[in-house]
Amino acid sequence: MPSVTNINLDYERTIKLVEGVYWVGFYDIQSGLHCNPYLIIDGDEAVVIDGGSRPDFPTVIMKILQTGIDPSSIAALIYQHYDPDLCGSIPNYEDIINRDDLKIISDAENNMFIRHYSVSSELISLERFNNKFEFSSGRQLQFIKTPYSHSAGSFVTFDPKTGVLFSSDLFGSIGQEWELFVELGPQCRDCTNYNKCPLGKKLCPMPGILNYHKRIMTSV
Repeated sequence: MPSVTNINLDYERTIKLVEGVYWVGFYDIQSGLHCNPYLIIDGDEAVVIDGGSRPDFPTVIMKILQTGIDPSSIAALIYQHYDPDLCGSIPNYEDIINRDDLKIISDAENNMFIRHYSVSSELISLERFNNKFEFSSGRQLQFIKTPYSHSAGSFVTFDPKTGVLFSSDLFGSIGQEWELFVELGPQCRDCTNYNKCPLGKKLCPMPGILNYHKRIMTSV
């Protein structure tokens, strides 16, 4: 599991979660909504999860390069849903990775929309991989569908090797105050005192989470 916390994190740089797993996202203080791209490196092979928007691409690729990998080692781009804040930079990735066998992996429901981002690489559905992605080393990533969060093709990705779950929009939030890691205790389940945390935390994440789910998942 991740050994880092929100203490003294530098969001201007790559953040290492565990060995070979990195947050390469962009913290936009002007926006209340963020995409969180991740990079997984396995030997001389890598994948990117939820690569980010077109405007964010320069920041994201700079952070990928900070890890020391060559972009051509990225074998696959995984998109957990089809929104532009995740998929808008697909053509940028294709240009800089520059390999004919680059795979773009998502649910078939998402691929109907992802193809409109001027995609030139092969679009592969989760079903073709039996809901798993396997590195050359044999390491696997498991895909778990979450169709109500917030579209029919939505899913999350689990890395059994590190115990990291890439949760996409499952725990999404809207708000100006943002942290990479949300820490919730048993007391948070029934708490409604959002203005003054009984545990003494400076920021209560629940209003932002509830706001997101009410606006994005309007049938809930």
